[in-house]
Amino acid sequence: MKGAARKPVQILIFLGVLLLGGYAIGKTLFASKEGLPMPGDKPPAFTLSTLDGRTVSLSDYEGKPVVLNFWGSFCPPCVKEMPEFQRQYDKWKSEGLEVLAINLSEDNLTVRNFVAGKNLTYPILRDVDKETERRYRLRSYPTTFFIRPDGILEEVYQGGMTEQDIEERVLKLIEQS
Repeated sequence: MKGAARKPVQILIFLGVLLLGGYAIGKTLFASKEGLPMPGDKPPAFTLSTLDGRTVSLSDYEGKPVVLNFWGSFCPPCVKEMPEFQRQYDKWKSEGLEVLAINLSEDNLTVRNFVAGKNLTYPILRDVDKETERRYRLRSYPTTFFIRPDGILEEVYQGGMTEQDIEERVLKLIEQS
């Protein structure tokens, strides 16, 4: 292609790239929460392995208040709130509270070292293939689901939480037990 014909083709390519880029950015920025489990929904079922190789399903916890937290050791708010979940778990487990923490596909050594360093005793689940993460349509970390004893979502919280934030939500769940 020579001279005069090259310029219009370059402009068309540039406009095409601009339109595609704008579409992709717009889709990301203005994505709806369609598909994200919301309060009043039944959360997606899952079966995952614990660090010690046991198999755990969400259905194992029917009739109990459940805090389901998606986390990673690479996520500063996740790191901060994990001991806060532990304190709430210790405080309310006699009332039936269950805390399940789903790690976002980090290697076993990293997860084991993190759990040992934070003295976490609640179940840490492994979502190695990210299938559960996809079913829950996660967009940010940490994301925490508060599930009533009847198996219905009470609340979905995206972002880091303080211990007070956690306790307020746990108390709502326990009141429904």
